[in-house]
Amino acid sequence: MFVPGSALLVVSARKTLNRLQRTHGAPAAEAAAVFPGVSAAIDQHAAAVRDILDLGVENSGLVPASVLLAGYAPGILEDLREAEAVLPHSLLDWQDADWIHLRLAGVCSLARAS
Repeated sequence: MFVPGSALLVVSARKTLNRLQRTHGAPAAEAAAVFPGVSAAIDQHAAAVRDILDLGVENSGLVPASVLLAGYAPGILEDLREAEAVLPHSLLDWQDADWIHLRLAGVCSLARAS
């Protein structure tokens, strides 16, 4: 359970999300602005993450969104390392991005919205 006033936890979460924003969020958002299919895929992943956190985390309404999202990301990052998935390098690459990269882009999309 989140303890109000845990500023260090929030700062740490923001650092994690800022790193993800640089690697996945900003490039994916740029691609989504050009390719509607990328936008739709990111929206679907963001909705899935939102549902997982809302429905699967007890008392999630009491925890800042940044902390929830940063707590969800490590499992996906571990999957990324295990899969040895290559980060999309261009806007065109995002059209064929795999599930892991789109899920991380979805996390970033939710972080920007919160």
